[in-house]
Amino acid sequence: MDKFLLVKNNPQVKEFIRQTEIALKAFGYTEHGLVHAKLVKDRALTIAEEIGLPEEEKELVAISAYCHDIGNFLGRDIHNHLGAMLFHQVFMNDFSPKDLSTIIQAISFHDKSEMVLVNPVSAIVIIADKSDVRRSRVLEREMENIKEDIHDRVNYATKKSKLKIDKKKKTITLTLKIDTSFVPVIEYFEIFTERMIYCRKAANFLGYKFGLVINNFKLL
Repeated sequence: MDKFLLVKNNPQVKEFIRQTEIALKAFGYTEHGLVHAKLVKDRALTIAEEIGLPEEEKELVAISAYCHDIGNFLGRDIHNHLGAMLFHQVFMNDFSPKDLSTIIQAISFHDKSEMVLVNPVSAIVIIADKSDVRRSRVLEREMENIKEDIHDRVNYATKKSKLKIDKKKKTITLTLKIDTSFVPVIEYFEIFTERMIYCRKAANFLGYKFGLVINNFKLL
């Protein structure tokens, strides 16, 4: 993971992520900073390891997942493309053309408006990113404001989130525990149905089925 450490420790990447956290908090979005970057990287790497991706591709997965949101501090619109270009500018001399293309492609294709499945790296980053729902993503501290925003409500109500990969059954399952006294489960589907469809398509691309379990009920 030498190249991953090169990327993680790069001062520009650190600042891109820091500025993204500041900007999206100002915009009123859920957390998209260092915690999200680390979680998506860890989750993506777990998927890559469990499905048996070669070592060289695992590192590309880790890098792509960690950097997938670095363009957000420039604005939400086309942040995926902006992030890909930023990565290219910073690291164009540090990777082979093939590896660099894979990374910037995964960053560019992770956003739902541009989601295209072309290789395992892109598919894994999509699943790891779109499955990140948790209470700690809520940056708003006033409960009344949390209740007014459906994204904050659903994330705040999510008390537990776990992604499990079963190699034998060829399944990738997202298991959630949602506080239904805070929000009804239907609100989860109001904002996450599209994301779950993308997770299902990405899992299918990898030769797996995607499953969703909420409060011990299998829904997908």
